[in-house]
This record gives sequence, C-alpha cells and structure tokens, in this order.
Amino acid sequence: MVMLNIVIFGPPGSGKGTQSVRLAERFNLKHISTGDIFREELANETPLGMEAKKFMNQGLLVPDEVVVGMLGGKLDKCISEGVQGFIFDGFPRTIAQAKALDKLLELKKMELSCVLFLVVGKEELVKRIHLRGKTSGRADDTDDATIKKRIEVYEAETSPVADYYEHKVKKIKGEGSIDEIFEKLTSAVENS
Repeated sequence: MVMLNIVIFGPPGSGKGTQSVRLAERFNLKHISTGDIFREELANETPLGMEAKKFMNQGLLVPDEVVVGMLGGKLDKCISEGVQGFIFDGFPRTIAQAKALDKLLELKKMELSCVLFLVVGKEELVKRIHLRGKTSGRADDTDDATIKKRIEVYEAETSPVADYYEHKVKKIKGEGSIDEIFEKLTSAVENS
C-alpha cells in the first residue's frame, strides 16, 4: 500500500494548521505539526523544548537537528501505531530541513505525494496572526515586531523550499473562506 504523505507550506498565518486538520480528517492522515510538537516540549519543559523556546521567542527558526530529532521520534511512534499517511504542517522550513525530511522518509521507505503551498498577501497575514493571538493566548502572535520578524525569516529562509520541491508543489491561493480554500486543497491532493 502506498502512503499519502503531504507537506502543507506557507507563511505564518496562512492557514496551514486549520487546513491541515481538515485534510488529515478527509484523507485519514496523521497531522504532524512541528509547532504542536514544540509546544508539547515547552509545556513539559524538556531540554529540547527549552532550547527551542529561546529561538521561538525571538521569531527565529529552531535549529534543524532539534526539529529533525523530534520529528523522527514522532514518525516512528505513529508508524508503530499503524498510521497510513502524514500531513506535515510547519515542516520543512528550510532547504536543509527539506533534504533531511527526504532522507527520513527514504529510510522509512516513504516519499512525499505533494507539497501544498498556501499563498497569502502580507496584510492578510498580519491581520490573521493578530486575530489568532487574541483567541489562542499565544503571546508571539500579539507582538508586531515578532510578527514582522517571523514574516521576514519566512521570506528569507522558508520561501526557497518551494523551489526545492518545484516538481511536487501545488500553489493554492490561501485567501477566501476556509471552505473555499479547503476545496482547492482537496482537489490538488486528489489530482496529485
């Protein structure tokens, strides 16, 4: 049986988390959110969590070796539980991470089916992040300087990942209603 493995990709506030949950339900995939993994590690005050916190609080990316180590452990656990596919939300964020993900999947005899790239304008991103900050309690979503830095880091370090995956990327306009965006994403997955 071939596993369906998807990366959902886009700037902070593009709707990756919201859409990942829906896609995971629709296609019976395990939602893997590095943000959730980080928050779990932070809540448990693990050494990796505390290391990640230093970078996250500054709006910087967590070092690859920390991310890949946490991700590898999560995949092993899920595969042992019989998971039949994954949607990766918030990873990879750099070309080095994309290469590490490819190697990790190859070791597990898996590959990516497609990369969904949510494209959203900057003004809309800032508006969404502020709104999320009011409802989620995430302090990093309410500070303008941190939001600006996160978008700058995305543009400099994460945006090039789309070029790395050019043969698998499907660009989706991430503006409109949640349902409209979901339908576009579903169609892209079904046609991959």
